[in-house]
Amino acid sequence: MDQKTFDSHVAAAAEMNRCLLYWMQTEAPRPDGGAGWKGLRLRPDMVGTNDGMAQYPYIRESRRMRTEFTVTENHVGLEARMDLTGKSREEVRAAEMGDSVGIGYYRIDLHPSTNGRNYVDFASLPFQIPLGALVHERMENLIPACKNLGVTHITNGCYRLHPIEWNIGESAGALAAECLKTGKKPREIRNHQEALSDFQASLKKSGIRLSWPESWIS
Repeated sequence: MDQKTFDSHVAAAAEMNRCLLYWMQTEAPRPDGGAGWKGLRLRPDMVGTNDGMAQYPYIRESRRMRTEFTVTENHVGLEARMDLTGKSREEVRAAEMGDSVGIGYYRIDLHPSTNGRNYVDFASLPFQIPLGALVHERMENLIPACKNLGVTHITNGCYRLHPIEWNIGESAGALAAECLKTGKKPREIRNHQEALSDFQASLKKSGIRLSWPESWIS
């Protein structure tokens, strides 16, 4: 995307924000039966911008890498896992990731823009972040740090949340440090059990959970 196109999208988003603010000021229903919250206003002094908008646009979904392992709905979706495993809603679990470098949990929600259905939301299961989704299928010196890991458009809906992004970023940084310390490449750490075990042990020592306690998800 060129700069002119990017700027036009940012301007359109800012205009939509102003429209929403106007509706909240004038028409939003109030518990007392009235309409509008006239005291609402933008705060340039608080956010550090001239117009009171955010300093940077929020990008919900980015380009994603082709990685050694791609997380799909069949790994984390509730109904998909029930269909695959034949287990009940109470018994079913997300796919076990032996190369886990973290955990996360959020429903799969999508905002399609081309088929007329503007919101899709369905249940996922408490899941793990596999190291394979952080290892590029071809390049040796590139590690994803958040939304650009190996997930699909669908599973991006549950891996994109900030706490999960933070875990991905922490684990990506730890992976880079491990590569520097050991002289190994990311795929060598993932695909050699001793190296993987050492890396996972260092993550746990740093306080990063690699699996969900059964008591939390049962």
